[in-house]
Amino acid sequence: MAERAREFLDFGAGVLALVSLTSTVLWGLAATDRRLLGSAHRLLAQGVHRGLAVAGLGFLALHVWVKIAEDRTSATAAAVPFADSGHPLLIGLGTLAGYLFVAVAVTGAVRSAFSGLGRSGRWRALHMAAYPAWGAALVHGLHTGRPAAGWATAGYALCVSGVGAALTLRWRSRLREARGARR
Repeated sequence: MAERAREFLDFGAGVLALVSLTSTVLWGLAATDRRLLGSAHRLLAQGVHRGLAVAGLGFLALHVWVKIAEDRTSATAAAVPFADSGHPLLIGLGTLAGYLFVAVAVTGAVRSAFSGLGRSGRWRALHMAAYPAWGAALVHGLHTGRPAAGWATAGYALCVSGVGAALTLRWRSRLREARGARR
């Protein structure tokens, strides 16, 4: 039983981190939608967004710990982007994504510090680092280590589809708002 749990954690913790962080991105997009959600529902969506972010970072920490414990990478490679001797680009993308996700979480936690006049744009720009972090994590997960199992590839495809659809809907909504403001 312990061996099966170890095997699952070895290859599943990263997938769980990506799925949790993808869900975080989706709920973050939903939490900003004023057309579909009222203020109470947006607050609820923000709570789900934050909870999933914490879960995603927890799975990310577990993923890194397991990979170091199993000697699949070094602590240096986990801490210094592109320092892995075997797969510097792919492991480096994972390390970089991890740092970006932590930075995004910190900006979310201290959002009130950006609440002054004209400062919310800075917060938004910092918080949007979630998108390149998510992309880097996706490439890292699909191409590092063993070939992805069918269920993992399907999960990644669902992640890409979900975020792509949500971003398209948000983009179209913003275009409609901009057209309405010009009239």
